[in-house]
Amino acid sequence: MAQPKVKKIPQRQCTGCGESKPKRELIRVVRSPEGEISIDFTGKKSGRGAYLCPSEKCLKKALKTKKLSRSLECEIPEDIYDALAEEIAFTERMEASDD
Repeated sequence: MAQPKVKKIPQRQCTGCGESKPKRELIRVVRSPEGEISIDFTGKKSGRGAYLCPSEKCLKKALKTKKLSRSLECEIPEDIYDALAEEIAFTERMEASDD
């Protein structure tokens, strides 16, 4: 009898802490072919992507070490960092209310 197919869960590395986690658990920041930086909530936008854990600690580490800028090969505008901080704060509040 044939074994049932086991679906692989795509893993990505957080640019902050360096841990590999399932892609769906991470926040994707993308640089489009036109050079525009945005947060990709769908995970399907075209362009170069970098991933971050939804934690303030990882965001601060990525900002301090400029790993996000290096991953996307360009400077990240301050408003993107602000939007990431808001998204992470929202995610942390949602997780806290689930407990």
